[in-house]
Amino acid sequence: MTSAEQQVTTELFINGEARPAENGRTYAIHNPARPEECVGHAARGSVADVDAAVRSAHAAFPAWAGRSYEERAALLRQIAEVLVADEDDVAFRSSLFCREHGKILKETRLEMTRLGDRFLLSASYADRLQAHETLSGPPFDTIITRQPRGVAALIVPWNWPLSILGAKLPQALIAGNTVVVKPSQNSALAPTLTLHKMARLLPPGVLNVVTGSSGEIGDALVGHELVRRVNFTGSIEVGKHVMRTAAERLTPVTLELGGNDAGIVLPDATLDAGAFMRMYFGAFMSTGQICMALKRLYVHRSRYDEVVDGLSAACARQVVGDGMLPDTTMGPLNNRKQLGIVQGMIAEARGAGAEVKEFGAVPDAELYASGYFQKPALVFRPEPGLSVVRDEQFGPVLPIIPFDDEAEAVRLANDSDFGLCSSVWTEDREKALAIARQLEAGYTYINGHGPTAQDSRGPFGGFKQSGIGRNLGYEGVLEFQGYHSISAPAGWLNGA
Repeated sequence: MTSAEQQVTTELFINGEARPAENGRTYAIHNPARPEECVGHAARGSVADVDAAVRSAHAAFPAWAGRSYEERAALLRQIAEVLVADEDDVAFRSSLFCREHGKILKETRLEMTRLGDRFLLSASYADRLQAHETLSGPPFDTIITRQPRGVAALIVPWNWPLSILGAKLPQALIAGNTVVVKPSQNSALAPTLTLHKMARLLPPGVLNVVTGSSGEIGDALVGHELVRRVNFTGSIEVGKHVMRTAAERLTPVTLELGGNDAGIVLPDATLDAGAFMRMYFGAFMSTGQICMALKRLYVHRSRYDEVVDGLSAACARQVVGDGMLPDTTMGPLNNRKQLGIVQGMIAEARGAGAEVKEFGAVPDAELYASGYFQKPALVFRPEPGLSVVRDEQFGPVLPIIPFDDEAEAVRLANDSDFGLCSSVWTEDREKALAIARQLEAGYTYINGHGPTAQDSRGPFGGFKQSGIGRNLGYEGVLEFQGYHSISAPAGWLNGA
C-alpha cells in the first residue's frame, strides 16, 4: 500500500477544468492508521487560486441563476446517478477515503454511495421553490419571492466531508448559487476527486474546488469581495474567526460548530440488544468523530447498571485497527492532535478519580502503538466539571452519568455551551415529546441518536455555540436565498 503507484495527486477545479495550484505546489496526506504511509498529495492552493475560483463562480452566476429550478434539478439528478454509476470508481474512491481518513471501509463506502441521495432530495424541492406568495391590495398588490445570493463559499471539515458536503452543496446549487468548495486539508483526496466528477457535469464556473491550508487561503475565501454567502462546518474557535472575517463585508454566514450531545434514558426505556447497539453507534460510529454523536449519556439511577453492562458488552465486541482490514470495526482518529485531546480527557478523568474502562480487541499491537488509535472508552459517574463532560470529545469516549428525576435530567442536559442534538430514550410518546421540547438543541432523536437516526428532510443545526442557521431540508435551501418583495398599486399586478 505504500508504493508510489498507489499514491494519488489531486488538482484544483476552476472554471470547468482541473488545474494544478499556482507554482505547482502540493502537500502530502498520510494514513492515520499507518502515519509513515503517504496516501497522496493534494494541490496547495494560493490566494491567487482562490481569487480565480471566486471570479469564475461570479462570472457563471447570472446564467446559472437564470435557469429554472427544474433545469437545475435535472442536473442534480444526473450528478446523483453518475456518482455511483461506475462500481470500480466507487470502490477506488472509498478505499482512498479510508486510507486518508482512517474510518473503516464500510463507513467510507456508505458515505460515498449515499451522497447522491441528498442531491435527489434537493432536486425534489424544485416545484416548491418556484412557487411564490401573492398578497392582494389594498393598499398594494405584493409578490413575495426569493432569489439566489451569488457566489457561496462552502467550507467542509475532515470528519464526514462527503455527508456534510451533501448538506450544503446541492442546496446551494438548486437555490441558484454558484459555489467554491474548500475541503479540509486533512481529508482532501477522495472528496476532491468526487467534487471533480460533479463539476464536470455542470457549466464551467458553477462548481469550483480549492484545496490547501486554511491558514493560508481561508480568509481570502471567506473575506472575498465577491462571496455572497459563507457556509462553514468546523470548530467553535474557527467558526468565530469565520464570522468576524465575513462581518467585514456583512457577508451572511451559516455556521455548524459541533456539539456535546446529551442522551436521556428514562426508567421505562426498552434496553434490549438493539437499543444498546443504537447507543453504541450513536456514540462511537466513525471513532466518535461526528458532530451529532452521543457525547453525554444521562441514565435514570434505576437503569444505570443495566446501561453500563449493555454498553460495555457492545464496546467489548469491537476490533480496533486499520480500517481497510475486513474484521476492523473501529479505525484510528484522523490526526495526532485529536488523539491527544481525547487521551488528555481520559487521563484527566482518571486523575480525578472517575472510573474509566477501555474495551475492544487489538489484533496488531505494533500498529496500534504507531497509529492514532484509541480503544472505545466509557467513563462512569464523572464529576460534571471534567472536560469529558463539559467539552466535545470528538473521539471514542462516552461519560455515563446517573440522575434521579426528569427535571434533573433536563437541567443536566441543558447545562452546556452547546446545543446541537439530543436524544430521549423511553416508550412513553407523550413524555418523549414533552422532554424533547424542553431540550436546548436543534435536533432531538427518540430512541436513537446520530447519523443512523437522522432524517435529512429536517433542517439541521444548533443553538448556543453549536452555530447559526441550518443545513439540510427545504430550510437548508432557503439559507442560500434572500427574500425579494415586489409591490404595485392595488389591482395592478393581479390585472383587476
